[in-house]
Amino acid sequence: MTQRANTFGELKAQGYRPQTIRDEIRANLRRKLSAGETVFPGIFGYERTVLPGVVNALLAGHDFILLGLRGQAKTRILRSLTSLLDEVVPVLAGTDLNEDPFAPISTVGRALLEEHGDAAPIAWLPRAARYNEKLATPDVTIADLLGDIDPIKAATRKLTYADPEVIHYGIVPRTNRGVFAINELPDLAPRIQVGLLNILEERDLQIRGFPIRLPLDILLVFSANPEDYTNRGTIITPLKDRIASQILTHYPQDLELAAQITRQEAAPPTLNGTVKLPDWAIQLIERITAEARNSDLVDQTSGVSARVSISALELLAANLERRHHLTGDAPVYPRLADFHTLLPAITGKLEMVYEGEQKGVEVVARQIIGRAAGQMFEDNFPGIDRALGSGGEDDSGPYSQIVAWFAAGNALDLSDEMPFAAFQEALSRVPGLFDLAATFGESEPEHAFAAELILEGLHQAVKLAREDLDSHITYKEMVKFQLLSSRRRSPSDDEAN
Repeated sequence: MTQRANTFGELKAQGYRPQTIRDEIRANLRRKLSAGETVFPGIFGYERTVLPGVVNALLAGHDFILLGLRGQAKTRILRSLTSLLDEVVPVLAGTDLNEDPFAPISTVGRALLEEHGDAAPIAWLPRAARYNEKLATPDVTIADLLGDIDPIKAATRKLTYADPEVIHYGIVPRTNRGVFAINELPDLAPRIQVGLLNILEERDLQIRGFPIRLPLDILLVFSANPEDYTNRGTIITPLKDRIASQILTHYPQDLELAAQITRQEAAPPTLNGTVKLPDWAIQLIERITAEARNSDLVDQTSGVSARVSISALELLAANLERRHHLTGDAPVYPRLADFHTLLPAITGKLEMVYEGEQKGVEVVARQIIGRAAGQMFEDNFPGIDRALGSGGEDDSGPYSQIVAWFAAGNALDLSDEMPFAAFQEALSRVPGLFDLAATFGESEPEHAFAAELILEGLHQAVKLAREDLDSHITYKEMVKFQLLSSRRRSPSDDEAN
């Protein structure tokens, strides 16, 4: 490898030829495509939708915007653009704008090159330092993005305000020869968006009346949420017109793909194999997230982020670790009872419509978990004839023994804190339950989970009643539970009179 030049003269002697940021990205992108390399590692589910659009925008030299709901990897894609930059590039040392030694753009840069000539010092800028981003908020100012007059610099150096050297440049010009991203663009005040117009089209900027012609070499990229786009804020029409490509993102289109993303992003404790997280547990988490995305009680215009699944998996592993420490069980497998400890990962990430707010977000979240478990039950066990009765002689089929046991007045209390031996013993009291559960998985903990899943499936089919109290779940006969509930809801004789 050639030794890096320290002066402008050495750089010229090595035959270095500068290229624009867009040409640099194009060259590296073409090389990766031709070599069959993964252009955006760690991004799943966008191979035939979003990523081709991003690649096309980069090959076309476009500034672009990623438009999609929360948790759709928009920021991750933007940050991964640094992998398409050269490892390092030479810049004039002592300047603020990462200036190309062959074509400095500022007064300071030009004066430095004129004074030192071939002896002008060179610094090498790594690719990570060539990416900057700003989260758009209503309080962002033009000074933050573009720059402002620096009165302290003017006083210290005895310069007038008419001297361009009194300007303190903002984050956008300081990203010259790099990639600058603005997240949640609609939240940027319209008057601030106006300040970006010339940068997008003419690549120059104006600061406090200074008609500065700075031919910035910069790729501008943006992200936005469609909800913000239409309600909380808007992107002004001239700015939309200047953003050359708009690319729509989306959520994973199947559960296995969603589970792959969750496995990659989550960082659950495993305690050297003590905590077990089988594929079916992650699949159930993804079913919960998918159910939330289909719920009429959840505001779908806001979206249900992939962070729901990621946080839920981490909480599930944490609850298994807690049970390991409480009971001494090892290894520890998930139970269906564990999934109701995931509410903190769900409730804070769901926006409710009016009907959902009336029910309460925790009630809605519990219903979503129940429906997801019911779907998993239906995919793994024989169907339930919902037209048949709720117990005793009216029921038939593979679940008749189970329903009859509860119809006889029996109840089953389960908890995520029970040692596995006690948990298994409680489930084994229900006749025929483990015979059905034995078809799911290969180990006893998996059979125990399947037994819970069957009970939940019967509850979702309105065959069994269920009560939740703290960390305890109680399954009981449906008919008596309905009668008791109706009595609790009916007015007293005094109130009736």
